[in-house]
Amino acid sequence: MAVYILSNRKIVRHKGEKVDSFSNDEYSIPNFRIAKCDFDNYKEPTAQAKKKKDYTNRNILNYKFFSEPEKQGYEEVLDVLLSEKGIKKSALTANNLGGTQRMFYELYKNMSTTKERSDVLIFIHGYLYDFDDELKAILDLKKIFIDNPASPVEHILFVSWPASGSIIPLSYFDDKASSINSGTSLMRLFYFYTQFLKDIFSNRDLAPCNQRIHLMAHSLGNRVLQSMLYSLKRENILRVIDQVLLLNADVSYKVFEDSEDSYNKLPLLANRISIYLNRQDAVLGISQFTKNILTPRLGKNGPSDISDYKDIVSIIDCTFVKDDLLNSFKYEVGNHWGYLSSSQVQSDIFQTLNGIDRNLITNRTKDNENIFTIIS
Repeated sequence: MAVYILSNRKIVRHKGEKVDSFSNDEYSIPNFRIAKCDFDNYKEPTAQAKKKKDYTNRNILNYKFFSEPEKQGYEEVLDVLLSEKGIKKSALTANNLGGTQRMFYELYKNMSTTKERSDVLIFIHGYLYDFDDELKAILDLKKIFIDNPASPVEHILFVSWPASGSIIPLSYFDDKASSINSGTSLMRLFYFYTQFLKDIFSNRDLAPCNQRIHLMAHSLGNRVLQSMLYSLKRENILRVIDQVLLLNADVSYKVFEDSEDSYNKLPLLANRISIYLNRQDAVLGISQFTKNILTPRLGKNGPSDISDYKDIVSIIDCTFVKDDLLNSFKYEVGNHWGYLSSSQVQSDIFQTLNGIDRNLITNRTKDNENIFTIIS
């Protein structure tokens, strides 16, 4: 099990600390850094500890930065892997690897075990997250997707981008700008990964791990994904993702149209795409009427036209689910966080990640060829 943070947040040294940290500032940098979460000595904080002013940064969850790689590319990763197999002699070890080299190396090693479930989930968070909020979200995601035996996920790559921590409406526009910048970082990760695959598997002594990678984007995190898709060139896209889950997506309902030239690339990238929507989503209702010039949102209204992709894209209506896991005012009124608040939504997501045929997933009714409703 491993959880990585990919972030284009500023790196700072907090007062009294001896190591660098990701910043809470609403400011993005051109390059991303990778950190690995440390759960070895993790203890669940008490309610009293959570109220303290020092319940921030590594007091929430410890993490360690990977060093930057000395050389670009993945030839050194190949040398290490071949050396470990006794095929080639090399003075290099895993400790010589940095950045994406180290992360891809570790994931490949872990996913190449004989375990039945060792999938990777790439998660892109939404609006109103500072870095402390992101660390809390990582703990929630670990409980839901790694600790739960119904989920095939064993590793999480958490895409951290500097969303605003303010509820002031204008901060939404700041988040839009940050999401666009962060999409560029995500695009670089995609290209690095495809280069890793080419460099490693050009050698016949190394075999693919046959595990799966999934991508999940919530709310305004879909704009990060959209920014990445804008920049991807069709001729460079490899189908390296199994399931893409778009949760309460705060992007235009027209994103799959060719004129947008963004989400219409997803079928080239993934085997299956699932749009989870809630027609009573109050957060997206506010987004539509106050910030997006009355443009319907994908996560509330569904897509305008996916006739070309109906074999790949599924629409899952979560309007009638119960918030039985988290039922505070925020969740019951917002109808925006079903993946956190509803066991029905979580069960549907687990079955999707496990690759069950969309027509065989339980507790759904089939409205037409590719539209389903989760029933209570």
